[in-house]
This record gives sequence, C-alpha cells and structure tokens, in this order.
Amino acid sequence: MVNLGFSIGDLQFKNPVLTASGTFGYGTEFEDFIDISRLGGIIVKGTTLEPREGNPYPRMAETPSGMLNAVGLQNKGMDYFEKSIYPHIKGYGTNVIVNVNGSRMEDYVALAERVSKLKYIPAIELNISCPNVKMGGMAFGTNEDSAREVTRAVRAVYPGKLIVKLSPNVTDIVAFARIAEEEGADSISLINTLLGMAVDAERMRPLLSTVTGGLSGPAVKPVALRMVWQVARAVKIPVIGIGGIMTASDALEFILAGASAIQVGTASFIDPAASVKILEGIEQYMMRKGFSDLKEITGRINNVNN
Repeated sequence: MVNLGFSIGDLQFKNPVLTASGTFGYGTEFEDFIDISRLGGIIVKGTTLEPREGNPYPRMAETPSGMLNAVGLQNKGMDYFEKSIYPHIKGYGTNVIVNVNGSRMEDYVALAERVSKLKYIPAIELNISCPNVKMGGMAFGTNEDSAREVTRAVRAVYPGKLIVKLSPNVTDIVAFARIAEEEGADSISLINTLLGMAVDAERMRPLLSTVTGGLSGPAVKPVALRMVWQVARAVKIPVIGIGGIMTASDALEFILAGASAIQVGTASFIDPAASVKILEGIEQYMMRKGFSDLKEITGRINNVNN
C-alpha cells in the first residue's frame, strides 16, 4: 500500500491531487465523469459576495501550448452558493474548499466570515492574484503591503485553514510567500495565471475583450515549477503547486520540487477525468519506484547533490 496523504495542520487529505478553482465548476459538473470522492479535494469556482456577470465576450482564446482567459470571476454569489450548491457538495467524500474573492478588503473579510459558518467547508483559498478583474484580485496580489493587509484581515476572522493563492506577476515570489506565512496562512498555492494577450492579425484587434487575460496550460509550467521550488524552500507551511499540470509526470515534478500537493486546472477542460488519471499515475510511480509514503519524494530534488 502507498500512503499518498498529506495535511495542512490538522486537516488531513487522502491524496495530493486537488482541482484548481475556475476549472472544475462546483464539482457537480464532473459527477458524470469521475468519482469525486477519490480526489484529495476540490476547490470550487471563485466566489464573491454578490453575483458577478464577469467580463464581456470574447473572454477565452487558445494559444500555443495553453489558453488565455478573461472570464472575470463570473459567479452567482454567496447566497446562491449557500442555498443551491452547498447542500449538495457538502456530501462529497473529500475536502471541499471555497476560493474567495473580492474587489475590496471588506469583501474578502465578509465572505470569509460567511464561509466560516459552513460546517463542511474546512478551508478557504484566498485569491489575491486574479489578473482579469478590474478591481481587487491582482491589485492585492502584486503589492506587498496590500497582500499583507488582506491576509491579516481574513486571518483575524477566519478560524479554518487558510490557503493564500499567489500571483506569478511579481518580481519576487518568495517575498509574497513569506508575507502570507507571517500573517497566518496555513498553506500557499501557486501559481495563478500569468498575464498575457493575443492579437487577431487579420482583424487587427485583440482576441480578448479585455485585451489581456490569464495564461494557463503547459506553456506556464516551467515558470510555475521554478516558483514552487523557490517558495517551498523558503517557507515552513505546505505549498500547493499549480500551473500546466497535464499528466502524472508533471505533477511529480512539482512534488519533487517541494509541493505537498498539486492542483489540476486546464487539463480538466481537455479531459474531465484528468485529475483521477493523474492520481493513478502518481500511485503507479510510487509503487514502481518502491516508495511507500508521499513524504519520501516531497522536495526530494533538494536533497540531491548536483
């Protein structure tokens, strides 16, 4: 038997495969394709206090080895989540985590307080790093003082496990990771999407209504992997790796670089069962290599003399 479990403080996860916010809906959309209880956890789509329409269309564009999105956190708001989504997904046999967003700090605080009252939501992912909303999001995630302030404010009102999601669109990712840790984060997830754009040369106009958007998919993996490696060596709390993870081999690279867990994002658009296939691949790798516990390979490249 292989132990694939990891923990964030006293919160236990059965395995290191989670789904990335914004790519897995509320989980309900994937019930026909996979047994969601097999996953270590799911992170539901970005949630805000009030409903959001998101950005105008077009807001998605395919790029070489990836995709751009400028959805803009479209969702039906917290009231809808509490009444229509939570009663169903609270029965999933895995950890359900809410990705919380806001345009102002007060929004983050109020939303965190609301989520804290939901018994079967053990953690939130604090999204201070979304690159395609006009207010909030990346404005918090790319300014050290703002990142510190919003993390501190949410930590003061939220008793559950706090995961802070970092933006890659900064000069020093380690500085932001240390700020999150200092202000009480229980874990760090990274990276969110890279800021990018695409142009239709024939029509001579941007492909996205917002001009720029968030780049995800295999194209961002080398950058994400480097940042996860840097952060994992700089903080003591668990790091969750995100960015271009399409296969078990991709996931294992992040774990070997120091990630305690990973999130599957864009791959779920291509194959709804990608997360489960990645989980199976990790287990097969462990068995083939003779490892019995995930901790044996977590950060293992840092113990190798190059």
